[in-house]
Amino acid sequence: MKKIYVLVAVLCCIYTSEAQSYEYQVITSVESIIPSGTGRSRLISTDENRNYKDFTSVRTDGKTVKDKRNKSDRGDIRVKNFEETKLLNFYNIAGIRFQNIAANDAVIASKINTMTEEGWELAFVTSAVESDAGKNDGRGIFITRYIFKKLRE
Repeated sequence: MKKIYVLVAVLCCIYTSEAQSYEYQVITSVESIIPSGTGRSRLISTDENRNYKDFTSVRTDGKTVKDKRNKSDRGDIRVKNFEETKLLNFYNIAGIRFQNIAANDAVIASKINTMTEEGWELAFVTSAVESDAGKNDGRGIFITRYIFKKLRE
């Protein structure tokens, strides 16, 4: 009899976990790594949604399928309502500024804590750098995407 209860409990757990549907939210930090501190650094988030299918075309053998041609306008992709939080640049005139990095960490941690208090779970973090490419470049950013998820209600 105990085995039947355990089996039913396991089957209920499997059914429940497969029935779960998540929604995702992406928060992006863009931190300037331009020497002299002339860049801009921000934490960006939005609640506006876009359906990627509206901006996607179908190709077969490298050619666009006629009835699946993407006729969307780039302006339709743009999000006009978003949250922009100021961050400090990694550099100032004297060079790398560790206090700025610590300050950015505190602001980003605050955003992560707020998201988790609102029921979001940090699922993935990914980052990339486009750094100074040499003597005449002088430009670069450090970008991090924080991907949160929560159960769809």
